[in-house]
Amino acid sequence: MKFVLIDRISEFEPGRRIVAHKAVSLAEEYLGDHFPTFPVLPGVLMVEAMVQASAWIVREKLDFEVGVVVLKEARNVTYKSFLVPGEVLTVESICKEITPAQSIFVASGTTQDRPVVKAKLVLSHLRLADLDPGLEETDARLRSQQRAMFNRLWHVGRTAGATVG
Repeated sequence: MKFVLIDRISEFEPGRRIVAHKAVSLAEEYLGDHFPTFPVLPGVLMVEAMVQASAWIVREKLDFEVGVVVLKEARNVTYKSFLVPGEVLTVESICKEITPAQSIFVASGTTQDRPVVKAKLVLSHLRLADLDPGLEETDARLRSQQRAMFNRLWHVGRTAGATVG
């Protein structure tokens, strides 16, 4: 992923639910083009933030055995409001189903208790080594990096008074 859109995790119920946060900063390079006189977080990045938050549930539930978690399908995506620099997107994602190959989530994003976006997400889980045995080292490196990143994001959330289920 080019952009890491989750700054911290404040609530985490393994295999079930996550609450994560993404602060929007005027320094983010894509805001210069979207839109120059009225910078807002692009809708596709709001969806990507929900995907990234949901993927942490998958990775933790499957003990970080999948190297890649990607969006397979986004259904019923609804945008309710803009998100501007200085605001924080709070993502809540609830897992409806997880199998080794895919998962289904209902996710929403709010800012200051104002609805911003919601969607039903279907994610695919991939082991690169299953596609090409020569990618086993890459898979292992990705899993290690993801485990470390999850621990950082969740640690920041826990030190800020987060809850675990």
